[in-house]
Amino acid sequence: CRFCSVKTSQAPPALDPNEPENTAEAIAKWGLSYVVLTSVDRDDLSDGGANHIAACISHLKAKNPKVLVECLSPDFGGDEDLVKVVVDSGLDVFAHNVETVERLTPKVRDRRAGYAQTLAVLAGAKRHNPELVTKTSIMLGLGEEEAEVEATMRDLLDAGTEILTLGQYLRPTPRHLKVREFVTPDKFEMFGKMGEEMGFRYVASGPLVRSSYKAGEFFLETMLRERS
Repeated sequence: CRFCSVKTSQAPPALDPNEPENTAEAIAKWGLSYVVLTSVDRDDLSDGGANHIAACISHLKAKNPKVLVECLSPDFGGDEDLVKVVVDSGLDVFAHNVETVERLTPKVRDRRAGYAQTLAVLAGAKRHNPELVTKTSIMLGLGEEEAEVEATMRDLLDAGTEILTLGQYLRPTPRHLKVREFVTPDKFEMFGKMGEEMGFRYVASGPLVRSSYKAGEFFLETMLRERS
């Protein structure tokens, strides 16, 4: 993707079979109540890493059943069966980022990650487990129009997405996409109110908000514990 500074490896190393257990032990020692797990895309693997991610989550839950787990997941090329592997792991929040509005998606994201594909992944996760909380994030400042942001919100709600974060795109290096606009705090507040009025359970919207955002996690933790 043209906004991301994570380098692509031509020969990525093999998965660490001890990572699920080691991750679970470390988090248990830290005494965390809410954990966000994410992953690079592993297109070199037949399952895109879905089973490894699921193992990390299930080990976490086995070690500490009270910990709440959010997974910022790859899209696995839109393969809904692989999405189900992660959904069935015992996680509490399934997150996958739409990143930008539909018009800008071909310019902003890798050609293998489409706007419709992201919506289908979010909808598929929710369809497979209606009790699962689904979450996504939009970067602003890439040249999107206000009406396009609103349309994206409607598409996300139609896909069953409950939690939305909006933050300012910041250019990681001169080789990446230029910032087209530094969105004002007032405009972020306006988008936040718009999202809540449209029906999202929670919206975090501000220049420094990122997809894993402490205020959102606090709200989610409270909401999830009330549900249970």
